[in-house]
Amino acid sequence: MAITAVARDTVFALRRQIAKIEGTLPERLEAPAATPVDPRATTLTLVRRGLAVAPDDAFLRTGIERLDAALGGGLPKAALSEIHGTETRDAGAVAGLALSLAGLVLRQGRPLPVLWIGTCDIFHEAGFPYAGGLRGVFGIEPELMLFSETPRLQDALWIAEEAARMTAFAAVVLELRGNPKGLDLTATRRLHARAQDAGRPVLLLRQAGEAEPTAAPVRLIASAAPAASRETIAGPLAGSIGRPAFTVTIGKSRTALPGQFTLEWNPDEHAFAERSPPQGRAENPVAVVPASGRRADSAAAAGSVLAFPSTGSPSAGDQPSRQQRPAHIGPRRAG
Repeated sequence: MAITAVARDTVFALRRQIAKIEGTLPERLEAPAATPVDPRATTLTLVRRGLAVAPDDAFLRTGIERLDAALGGGLPKAALSEIHGTETRDAGAVAGLALSLAGLVLRQGRPLPVLWIGTCDIFHEAGFPYAGGLRGVFGIEPELMLFSETPRLQDALWIAEEAARMTAFAAVVLELRGNPKGLDLTATRRLHARAQDAGRPVLLLRQAGEAEPTAAPVRLIASAAPAASRETIAGPLAGSIGRPAFTVTIGKSRTALPGQFTLEWNPDEHAFAERSPPQGRAENPVAVVPASGRRADSAAAAGSVLAFPSTGSPSAGDQPSRQQRPAHIGPRRAG
């Protein structure tokens, strides 16, 4: 009996040590029992790689039950999380999803600043978030958003590491482009460790980036989804543009459960809502090009050929009068 207790104690200690090395914690571990165990009783021990889900405040819940369940409780608050955009045109959707998550972080905690770090090419390509949209759409006061623009990747990584260890920020966002060599597994491990020590989330945004091994326990792939029609009292308004929508795919998670979700952001309630797949297909009732009906293309009508003088300036009669000139054509404003 003593040998069994020592063995169980050793296994328990080894599990704790492995979890500490990986930067994770087991969710539930069976503590060594000092009393004899009934062999007829079965005890289920669950050990899963990832952050502990025992405390309810360990995760940032999106409010979408299916997504939170697939992520094992939500996005970890004290960890590095990745949000990828496979194409450059997805930069707006990636930034919008990150701002939505940052708004949820601020609503659940103290109104601390959010630091957004990026290289010069990032902000020159995609621009900065609009201050009016921060307050009106995401519920983030503009004075709570701090931006740091650096000329080199090494500078951005250094600022991100130093900021990740500080508890003065509600969240740290690092936005990069592609798959730079400097952002390797070692660099992401440092960011993940700093986020764990400070207990703050660090979001790694990737423009046109491909998946590669990192220390982040969660990776989301975001793209823009077709906006549904605006809802009115009489029903959907045809031809209108509704709430911002994102297509979110789980590329990596602690539970290794794949999934794709279409999320809508409610700018009034500052919350996510999941859109069902049938409603997610946006259909335009107006035909862009009329159908030809398998008829032959009509021949171009023959026009008259005009000869312009090769030399000399045109006379005043050759220019259209002010009444004939289109109203939108006018002299450009100097300066």
